[in-house]
Amino acid sequence: MAEHKHGTMDITDQEQTFHGFIKFVIRTVAVIFVIVVIMAIFGA
Repeated sequence: MAEHKHGTMDITDQEQTFHGFIKFVIRTVAVIFVIVVIMAIFGA
């Protein structure tokens, strides 16, 4: 079995996926917030 050395794995793909997910969540929450504010203003 191969020896594992802590901190040697290439995680750039995982980091890019995580950052993309975080951007998606932030944008989605912002859009939902804008929709809720517009609904509150116009009484829908």
